[in-house]
Amino acid sequence: MKYSGKSPVSFHMPGHKLGKDVNIPHDNNLYLMDVTEVPGLDNLHQPNGVIKEAQELAAKAFGADHTFFLVNGSTCGIQAAIMSLCKRGDKLIVARDCHMAAINGMMLAGVQPVYIKPEFDNSFKIPSVLQCKDIEKALIENSDAVGVYITRPNYYGVCSDIKKICGLVHSHGKVLIVDEAHGAHFKFSDKLPPSALEHDSDICIQSAHKTLPALTQGAYLHVKGSRVDVEKIKYNLNILQTSSPSYLVMAFLDISRAVMEKQGKQIIESLLCDIEEFYQSINDSTQFKILSKDNFKSGDLDKTRLVINTKNNGLSGFNIEKILRKQYNIQVEMADLYNIVCITTNANRGQDLKELRNALIDIDENYNKCLPLPDICIESGNIPQQKVKLSELMHKNFKRKKLTKACGMVSRRMITPYPPGVPVICPGEVITEKIIENIMRILESGGNVNGVYDGLEVEVLTSL
Repeated sequence: MKYSGKSPVSFHMPGHKLGKDVNIPHDNNLYLMDVTEVPGLDNLHQPNGVIKEAQELAAKAFGADHTFFLVNGSTCGIQAAIMSLCKRGDKLIVARDCHMAAINGMMLAGVQPVYIKPEFDNSFKIPSVLQCKDIEKALIENSDAVGVYITRPNYYGVCSDIKKICGLVHSHGKVLIVDEAHGAHFKFSDKLPPSALEHDSDICIQSAHKTLPALTQGAYLHVKGSRVDVEKIKYNLNILQTSSPSYLVMAFLDISRAVMEKQGKQIIESLLCDIEEFYQSINDSTQFKILSKDNFKSGDLDKTRLVINTKNNGLSGFNIEKILRKQYNIQVEMADLYNIVCITTNANRGQDLKELRNALIDIDENYNKCLPLPDICIESGNIPQQKVKLSELMHKNFKRKKLTKACGMVSRRMITPYPPGVPVICPGEVITEKIIENIMRILESGGNVNGVYDGLEVEVLTSL
């Protein structure tokens, strides 16, 4: 309440931006929606009434054959998808920029991951697109893999070529799972990248709460085509989801679908016009650089995702984030060493972008004597060696060790800058000097890293 009471300009999730884009009564009326499985209100785990109807309406709206409401976020959808596709010991080809939910899902399922690395953009210092040649190489070398798992868009709004990837994966007779957590809005504007479902991805998981006016934890799992056993999906969702699902979360999933069907196209059009004006103003007036098709040729971009590079201003993204919050009452979604990331949705109005523009112009003027940040290589290098299988980790003995003295040891946990939640090291992998350097650089610059504890300690295995 203290945070909300300041009426911050919100460029972070959830997508309703403190309720700006939800045209229903609030306050005490929300309690009237917090109900349970009494007659007439259906049952998420065996729907045959209003929940079934709402899921069918969502499937039609998003272009799926089956849609399941998720009340435990995209996390449980990702894990249900992996557990439904894979048996213990199966190989799954996985893009390395996956969210930690996928790593946990593979641990639960006992999967053997085959990682492929996305490209790295040295201008913005961010992970870029997946190349089809790398996916095809992995498919040829691992013909026994059961499928491919990718993240699209990534946290920076970068979209790999989903049409080519779908065609490639299906030509090898494999299933494609797409973590589209940040792309639930794509379906509702032809000025945005296509949804994975438009090119027949088999499973697509979307976080409604990230870019639509849904409550946190509200998400969808979509299935399309006949390659996926829908009954297995249902079975695993029953295992993973709470037995007491929130009717508030489910109601807002239905509301979000209705809002986007009725108003999404025109509101996104208006938002994109405001973003174009913002882009031109920042480009013409400051040293900030915004990720766009003008300076990024590798893949398609989500134009509603503002990635603002701070390198030429001489301040890290972490510093800019703090200045915006403390001095201008503007909260961005995330920051890294060189960028800030702003999520814009239907709930953001032109005034929000004007306030951000004015703040950035002001910051640029006040710090115009700073030297540009040094061009540090933060690309993670080769994928670390997997010394212990994911399926064997849960019961291994471990201890805490100073990060700076952990080189050559095997990590028990993911070590993950958060956000974005993409692991720099996964469980069972060998910690390298390069990884330690990158983690220390993030921490020293003001970033947060999950898996690094007080005293700069990490968990390592004591026996293999």
